[in-house]
Amino acid sequence: MKEYENQTEEKMEEDKENLFSKYKYLKLLSKEYKNTTEVAEEIINLKAILNLPKGTEVFLSDIHGEYAPFTHILNNGAGIIKSKIEETFENRITEKERNTLATLIYYPKEKLKLIKKETDNIDEWYAITLYRLVEVARKVSSKYTRSKVRKAINSGFEYIIDELLHSQVDSGKDKENYYKQIIETIIELDQADSFIIAISDLIKRMAIDHLHIIGDIFDRGRHPDFVLDRLMNFHSLDIQWGNHDILWMGAGCGNKANIATVVRICARYNNIGLLEDSYGINMRPLFTFAQKTYRNDECLNFMPKVFDYNKYDNRDRNHIAKIHKAITIIQFKIEGQMIKKHPEYHLDNRLLLDKMDIENGTIKIDGNLYEINDKNFPTIDKNNPYELTSEESEVMERLTESFVHSPSLQRHLKYLYTKGEMYTIFNKNLLFHGCIPTDENGELKEVEFMGKTLKGKAYFDEINDVVNKVFATKDLELLDIMWFLWISPNSPFFGKEKMATFESYFVKDKSTHKEPKSPYYKYSENEEFCIKVLKEFGLDREDSHILNGHVPVKAKDGESPIKANGKLLIIDGGFAKSFREKTGNAGYILTYNSNGLLLSQNKPFESVEKAIVEETDIISEIIVKKTGIIRKRVGDTDIGTKLKGEIADLQELIKAYKNGEIKEMER
Repeated sequence: MKEYENQTEEKMEEDKENLFSKYKYLKLLSKEYKNTTEVAEEIINLKAILNLPKGTEVFLSDIHGEYAPFTHILNNGAGIIKSKIEETFENRITEKERNTLATLIYYPKEKLKLIKKETDNIDEWYAITLYRLVEVARKVSSKYTRSKVRKAINSGFEYIIDELLHSQVDSGKDKENYYKQIIETIIELDQADSFIIAISDLIKRMAIDHLHIIGDIFDRGRHPDFVLDRLMNFHSLDIQWGNHDILWMGAGCGNKANIATVVRICARYNNIGLLEDSYGINMRPLFTFAQKTYRNDECLNFMPKVFDYNKYDNRDRNHIAKIHKAITIIQFKIEGQMIKKHPEYHLDNRLLLDKMDIENGTIKIDGNLYEINDKNFPTIDKNNPYELTSEESEVMERLTESFVHSPSLQRHLKYLYTKGEMYTIFNKNLLFHGCIPTDENGELKEVEFMGKTLKGKAYFDEINDVVNKVFATKDLELLDIMWFLWISPNSPFFGKEKMATFESYFVKDKSTHKEPKSPYYKYSENEEFCIKVLKEFGLDREDSHILNGHVPVKAKDGESPIKANGKLLIIDGGFAKSFREKTGNAGYILTYNSNGLLLSQNKPFESVEKAIVEETDIISEIIVKKTGIIRKRVGDTDIGTKLKGEIADLQELIKAYKNGEIKEMER
């Protein structure tokens, strides 16, 4: 009985504390909504918003530093803007005029220069075009509140654009004259160009309500820095880290294995300029060391994989090849040290430098003897192959100093750490870049990680916490985990059974170059497995999906990005040119609007210049369209859930005003 009384007292104390916390919250809320009328106005507003069609989400993955196609997709609203133009003007203006209008919206400053050179009566063109732009803007903004649209205008003309969007031309002669006078005055005051830029920006802003980046902003492309600058200015987005993002994030915190790998990949794709010019990384010590150490070595196996060879003579290519070889050997040495330091990583099969017989040109891997294609390793001590020479150590010290003290790199990586995460659940869809470690039987694999045995969601959550701690503390011991996440078969970022980088460089037998995929990719074809994964993350709705990037889909071989009866979608963006021979396309874009999901397969984007001059666009072929019987509203989304919570709080505030718990204030 006494125990029961104690429990009751504890419950009473807890209830009192909850009531006090609730009162404090309502008091804070009352400062924003000072009386019953203001609260009622906000409830009416929020309930109206719940019934608007949901905003359009766009999902992109594996950008790999390819800024031109990436920015074009943002400019064309993932094809949404062109479709709105077609809906609005299909039977009213020619296809050529529709293409010009679309290109003008995508690249207003650049296109205006060309049009003014080619147009005799520019004022007449302005008048026609301004009317058309207003119609497109009205179309793309129709499912948003007037307040949201006005707040989205960030290039001036807020009042004018608001008036034009909400003036009804067919509502009477007076209103029509009012509308016409605004357009004419814009032209008379030489403000047409500025207005076109402002309303084009608004159209692009309204086309995509929320953007999802499902990993790999970095890799072989020229300008991940430009991509990140664009993302940092985007109005609403989330980021799921990819394997190449984790690689760079570890490098930026000072992990030498990650740094060597980043530099090697940049050399491999002739992208040293990204390091030097964009991020101010001092490459001179490595250049000097490479030219001295490999001066008599042509380094033929290390010629960069570039796509514009005609820009480089043999001397340039050979210079890059020497750098490439020098950093590759350094990388394998540092990785060997890392493996020996961390036996819990279970990566002993990657200790290969000590398995080479350099004199005889062979290597033993998994008990088999293979021929190697290179015998010139002047920095490798056969008695201690993983030890860096004093010069190599100096090179790495200088590189590390540059990486951790680069202001522009640190700014971008801070954004990735703070904005990104391991996975996201958004509107009942599960987003992550790579895979969930899975065993051969199709069960979620238990992994040793940071002294714990974890699997599934718990493993993902732990990784998320550890990655954030790495950035916050810069703890050198903790930092090693960033290399594990890049290279381990047990990492959700890697998704393969081994990293065969060494074999691809040095072993002639190409059968050793294979990197078998994780069992996840076999089982992800199975609907029951995908449902199990979704339930692991608390999703059991019929309309939930897993959305992955990471793995290019070989469409030319008949592979489909749609897996497990539509429960899983692979949306590798196909931005990297090097993948196109394997895939036969330029990847996929997924959009999710109030009508449902739309997965499109892209054809390659040639250049911004061609898009502006020839009015070409990224042509997308719809390959799956999942629409619901009932159009989704804001109330059906995560934002809707949040708004319903706000409405409930406001209703509590009204009660508090009415019963006198909190005093009302005048407006």
